[in-house]
Amino acid sequence: QAQLVEAGGGFVQPGGSLRPSCVASGITFCIYTMGWYLHAPGKQRELVAYITGGGSTNYAYSVKGRFTISRDNSKKTVYLQMNNLKPEDTAVYYCRANPGLTIEGPRGSWGQGTQVTVSS
Repeated sequence: QAQLVEAGGGFVQPGGSLRPSCVASGITFCIYTMGWYLHAPGKQRELVAYITGGGSTNYAYSVKGRFTISRDNSKKTVYLQMNNLKPEDTAVYYCRANPGLTIEGPRGSWGQGTQVTVSS
């Protein structure tokens, strides 16, 4: 299983930007689909975006045009560039790694999460 370590969350005002990162170890990174999920208080965890080993991406409707997922296979790292942040983006953001071409699956791994708070 992958070991995933997130960093780069924080506190930002509405309209601001953050760029969380997730470093993976223990896996052949380039064959894994990597993704970001959010878990807001009182709600279920939901998918934000994912990127396959080949670079294909998919985004939740709520973040299209504002968030960009990318990966650096040489650094075994996935990023989530978050622009024009809104208070409703406030959540713990989790990194996920799953082998193959999908983000869901029984062999996936989770990071410990990083808190993103958007408030004035």
